[in-house]
Amino acid sequence: MNRTAQPAGTPVSSVPSKFHGPFVRWPRAADATLALVLFLAVTFLEEGPGDSLVFRPLPDLPPPVLLLFSAAGAALYWRRRRPTAVMGVALASWAPTLGSSYATLGGIVLVTLYSVGRHTDDKRWGPLGIVAATASITIDGLLQSIPWGELSLCYVIMGGAWYFGRRLRLRAERAVQRRQEQAAEAQRVVAEERTHIARELHDVVAHRVSMMTVQAGAARMVAAEDPQGALEAMTAVEEAGRQALDELRHLLGVLRPKTERDGLGPQPGLPDLPRLIAQVREAGLDVSLTDDLHAPLPARVELSVYRIVQEALTNVLKHSGPHTHTEVRLRHDRTGPGITVEVLDDGGGAVLQSVSGAGQVGTGGHGIVGMRERALLLGGTLDAGPRPGGGFRLTAHLPVQGEST
Repeated sequence: MNRTAQPAGTPVSSVPSKFHGPFVRWPRAADATLALVLFLAVTFLEEGPGDSLVFRPLPDLPPPVLLLFSAAGAALYWRRRRPTAVMGVALASWAPTLGSSYATLGGIVLVTLYSVGRHTDDKRWGPLGIVAATASITIDGLLQSIPWGELSLCYVIMGGAWYFGRRLRLRAERAVQRRQEQAAEAQRVVAEERTHIARELHDVVAHRVSMMTVQAGAARMVAAEDPQGALEAMTAVEEAGRQALDELRHLLGVLRPKTERDGLGPQPGLPDLPRLIAQVREAGLDVSLTDDLHAPLPARVELSVYRIVQEALTNVLKHSGPHTHTEVRLRHDRTGPGITVEVLDDGGGAVLQSVSGAGQVGTGGHGIVGMRERALLLGGTLDAGPRPGGGFRLTAHLPVQGEST
């Protein structure tokens, strides 16, 4: 079983959890900060003797140049929404200052080239921006007698900024495509399994059930006039029912080939969880159980709880390995008539892309898909995903209303 699942809404990633910087968490605030920092840098810093940076007093800056710096810096705030327009504003603001000590907008142009590669899918503007930036660097270098070695390095940096942004964009697009394919694969597997079960039930069981219905109807019709005939009809119903039950058990055995119990035995429930925990501990997993469920639950709910915990612990053992600290928590919901099943581990095994809805990550197994199917059949939900501090969390909310079956 893989930690492979998908969220009910947006798919999220099948790779281990990674750090997200401020430009991912707070894009608007980060862009505003970046624009302000670069504006202050180009305004108050200039090149000094020996390639050093020296402070430039604001009164020494001509108002037209300050206006150009302000336009280029302010435009950076929209570098994600209008990257090509922002690049045009930066290049246009840079051009009048070339050859002077105020030609310090190269850093802002560098950021805009990266933004064009990262945030637009139009392949024309990036190379055009590189050509314009290269031409500006060349003009500035000729006017200020800058060595060609330094100019060549600037060419490489400008082109590399766009290429780096472009590569990040392509990688993100491939990741989205993979998540969509995994979500479609998970849905396909569920549909195939449902179709297979429906076909098998129809072919194997429906015939016997139809015979039982016909025989029972015949027995009812002749019960008053021909008791012996009615008795024979009911005997046929009993025999057909036994055969249907045997075939149904065989079918379930085929669909569930790896079972720990004999198909004729009772289904596991909450009283069997301690034994399951003990078996997992013998396999090397450091697992604890907190059971705050006191009221009796319907049999189908107990079975689903047992199977979800069983699958989750198997997942932890497989992906995080022995000695992983794992907690199993069972409790009643505070907001409604239901229960919550929570399995948390601190391991570093494979992580999914989130299962708040459909797909999780990787296509090697369908354990989480199966667990969610169990929850949905009861009218509940199941979410799974990486924990912020490391490890993995699986949470199932199951309603308990209705009679047990």
